[in-house]
Amino acid sequence: MNIKWFLCSLTLGIASGPAWAQATPPVADINAAQTAAPISPYVYGQFLEHIGGLIYSGLWSERLEDRKFYYPVIPRPAESPRGSAPEPGFRRRNVTAGCWNPIGPVAAVTMDTNAPFVGQHSPCVQVAGAEPRGLVQAGVELAGGLPYTGHIQLAGEAAVSVVIRVVWETNGLATNEVLALAAGALGKDYQRFSFGFTASQSGPARFEILGTGQGTFHVGAVSLMPSNQVAGFRPEAIDVLKSLRSGVYRVPGGNFVSAHEWRDAIGDPDKRAPTWDPVWRAMQPNDIGTDELMTLCALLGVEPYITVNAGTGDAWSAAQLVEYCNGEVATPMGAQRAANGHPAPYHVKFWGIGNEMWGISYQFGAMKPAQYFFKHNQFARAMRRVDPGIVLIASGAMPDTMTGSKESLSLGTNLVPPYLSEADWTGGLLTHCFDAFDLISEHFYNYGATHFDLAAGKQVPNDPNEPITDWMRRPANHIRIKYEEYLEYAKRVPALASQPKPLNIDEWAYSGGNHPLYPAYAWVFQEMFRHSDIIQMAAYTFGTSLLAHHGTNVTLNANGMVFKFYRDHFGTLPVTVGGNAPQPKPVDPPGGEQPEVNAGSPTFPLDVVAAWTTDHQALTVAVLNPTDQSQSLTLNIAGASLTGQGTRWRLGSADGSGRDPNITSAPISNLLGAVTVPPFSVDI
Repeated sequence: MNIKWFLCSLTLGIASGPAWAQATPPVADINAAQTAAPISPYVYGQFLEHIGGLIYSGLWSERLEDRKFYYPVIPRPAESPRGSAPEPGFRRRNVTAGCWNPIGPVAAVTMDTNAPFVGQHSPCVQVAGAEPRGLVQAGVELAGGLPYTGHIQLAGEAAVSVVIRVVWETNGLATNEVLALAAGALGKDYQRFSFGFTASQSGPARFEILGTGQGTFHVGAVSLMPSNQVAGFRPEAIDVLKSLRSGVYRVPGGNFVSAHEWRDAIGDPDKRAPTWDPVWRAMQPNDIGTDELMTLCALLGVEPYITVNAGTGDAWSAAQLVEYCNGEVATPMGAQRAANGHPAPYHVKFWGIGNEMWGISYQFGAMKPAQYFFKHNQFARAMRRVDPGIVLIASGAMPDTMTGSKESLSLGTNLVPPYLSEADWTGGLLTHCFDAFDLISEHFYNYGATHFDLAAGKQVPNDPNEPITDWMRRPANHIRIKYEEYLEYAKRVPALASQPKPLNIDEWAYSGGNHPLYPAYAWVFQEMFRHSDIIQMAAYTFGTSLLAHHGTNVTLNANGMVFKFYRDHFGTLPVTVGGNAPQPKPVDPPGGEQPEVNAGSPTFPLDVVAAWTTDHQALTVAVLNPTDQSQSLTLNIAGASLTGQGTRWRLGSADGSGRDPNITSAPISNLLGAVTVPPFSVDI
């Protein structure tokens, strides 16, 4: 057997912390003959939510804000709704009134509520002779030399001529490009007119819709995209995200979905009325709906995972969405999907029922446990009647989540709820809905400057003198505590032995603090690998946050490189790792964010995991050094016949600072014995 070794080094930054003097290097005992459940590719998954411009800025190609005129056309506010100029190729996160402003007399632009093209109203412009009148949107970012295409829905009187004008202002001098649209071609019914141009320069431009002649013209919807867009998405972002091979994307998801009506976002995008999102208190253009999200997943080569609205939604609507996605053309909703241009079923396998439905204090449509468990079972029956083969994911919250969110106090008097009590939401699902789901959704978030203190019952500032290993371990401890809690459920719910309900960590993230975050993210992956039998899916918050934007260029940031590094170079079949240096015992009592046993392998201060590749021809060993000094480790390997030749993979900076990391490789001839790993790194 030809054994190939990978040496994976992830050097990730400089941070202050105590010295880690080692009298004797820890020993890692790797038994390659003892294997565990395969690591699912779905643990590398991503999560997207319709928050502000998270999707519309990071992935969508549309250049114009409020393109269907949710807000009226009004004089530009003193503070521009676009704020400061964004990076080229990037758009604002929030859309407010004042995106569109009148050109000419303010009174010449009114909002037609009698026969709007879409939504509640459409702009109507009264023209009078040769004076151009109409509407303008300022701050539209364009890239010089790039072709753009667009269209506009217009109605009006035949004596009116309409043009599009793109105006740049450089050093106080205006230059423009005029695109003729409709001269004598308007009528009472809306018509679609196309236009196109190549931007002569880069920067923010004014996009103007101007009319002359006699009478009125109406604008129903308008769109402007670069011609290199791919099904409406930014090709540069798609290419980078595709390289991650994430396995699964949760779309849509988050609190947004609890008030989302999916039928508002299908069909002709121009005719999808913009709606108010009461969760995030913002306008949703509904341009990215079910079909666009399925197209995105296809472009990325990932499985779609749809969360249905179990907040304000109902079981019938959820079942209709399953049929829309998976039904044949002969079914009513399959026929509607085909009429919308997508005759082939999407065959969506993964379906979540609700998002954080335990969040009684904040989640739209949340309800008491007994009511919700009844509703969950209704959804499951209705959705499985449409497609019995789907995998259903329940919206869970184990005691750690109910404690950290303090939702436990909404349902009882114990901050840490007893297992299977009313305040133990996941326990209730296991008790009342066991046959109505296949996986359990769990979430966690950590904040680098604070942590949840059980005694105080709230988030408190971190001790500035805490060991850096404790800081790095915090998010991995969330994986560990959910593993421990699952084992406790297994003692109390005997059916789990024959019918496991694996965990799906479909929202997770760590943010803030004064240390580099990336070793902490690496530790999360290694803890998930260690419990591959129970952790079988995950979705990071958010996929687009793994991108670095440099004008119109998009690359992976250092955090995104962590995802790609493990996905490309770590194995899939975990093997046993022992050692002589256990992780330190927790200082805080268990509960909230603290498990009974700290995350990590018995190789303190390092963390080690190992796995065979799928073909069993290469053994990969990842060694995380979360400290600020180089560390040594002795590797003992049994259960494999080694050739003594392999490859070292390294993600890090050339000077060891962790700045501007890149991925390199080098041949190696021997790994047995002592290995030295640099600060904030993953080595093998």
